Amino acid sequence: MKALEDIFGIKIDDAELFKHALTHPSYAQENNLSMKEHYERLEFLGDAVLKFTISDILYKKYPDYAEGELSRIRSVIVSDSMLSKISQKLGLSDLIHLAKHEEKQGCRKLESVCACSFEALLGAYHLDGKIKELSAFVERVFMPYIEDVNNSPERYNAKAVLQEYTQGLTKERPIYTTVGTKGPEHNKIFNIEVSYQGEVVGVGEGRTKKDAEQMAALDACKRLGVLGCQK
Repeated sequence: MKALEDIFGIKIDDAELFKHALTHPSYAQENNLSMKEHYERLEFLGDAVLKFTISDILYKKYPDYAEGELSRIRSVIVSDSMLSKISQKLGLSDLIHLAKHEEKQGCRKLESVCACSFEALLGAYHLDGKIKELSAFVERVFMPYIEDVNNSPERYNAKAVLQEYTQGLTKERPIYTTVGTKGPEHNKIFNIEVSYQGEVVGVGEGRTKKDAEQMAALDACKRLGVLGCQK
């Protein structure tokens, strides 16, 4: 609890909430704990808390932005990749309780684990009555990333934007497929297609599969008008 208070700068009253927020479901299962004693329910709440807080920050910071631009920035900021990055930078991932098998498998550094536990901690602080302090923490920690995403949109997670868009329509995720490569082995270029409901909606290429997927997602976002501009 002392480590959390140092990281967040917020006093903890109900320590049990935060203990649950740092408990992975695998640890709960390994130790015969109930579903209320791991982070999934708190994650559900924390996800909503984070989206609301970020939405409030963006609404006030960018008064001239349309809904599409605000949604684009928020999608990147609340993505698992961004939350995992911030969680690990703050040292939160080191505090998560994992089952022995998951620990050996390196699950502590998985984006999903880091992001879910981070959201659960936000939910815990909300229930602990620290709403104003939590809002100040989120603004202080996330603002540099918000400004960076706003200034350099193509550097950031178009995949998260596309996924939030498609799941908002039908709950389905886009599918990425490597359709070819070119160049020598030491300098290979990957070609990726992204499909949604069986239809190719974007293409991209890059020196890594991850970069190529990002470019394909960006292409899809432009074609679908998600970023406020269509091809």
